[in-house]
Amino acid sequence: MSTKTQTTEGAMVEYVTAMIGGQLFGLPISRVQDVFMPERVTRVPLASREIAGVLNLRGRIVTVVDMRARLGLPKAEDGKVPMAVGVDLRGESYGLLIDQIGEVLRLPEDGKEENPVNLDPRMAKLAGGVHRLDGQLMVVLDVDRVLEL
Repeated sequence: MSTKTQTTEGAMVEYVTAMIGGQLFGLPISRVQDVFMPERVTRVPLASREIAGVLNLRGRIVTVVDMRARLGLPKAEDGKVPMAVGVDLRGESYGLLIDQIGEVLRLPEDGKEENPVNLDPRMAKLAGGVHRLDGQLMVVLDVDRVLEL
């Protein structure tokens, strides 16, 4: 599946969008394996607080990363069940816990900007740039940086 398509305006990139702590994030669709509801997450003794635990997803052991903790945000108080975005890194499976999954956006590749200097440092260390959308900023998550635990 190709994530870049050529148009008359230039290359387009697709992102799976997610909300974490009220902020819109985008993950390159080429890095997303699946989206699922995490069930029966087992805590891992002595793991950092960013690791929510592990789970079995269709016969694979998946390490679950709490994106709120990874971003230094407080736990959600709304009582909603979190979603997870499945990603792979070097043959290992991970599930990124997010508040809410959004839609897939096709955006022009040349519309991606460097991180603004005033971007929260907790987000900036995990971001691979930003896209300015109508009235909001979508932070593009760099999956490799997110998984540098």
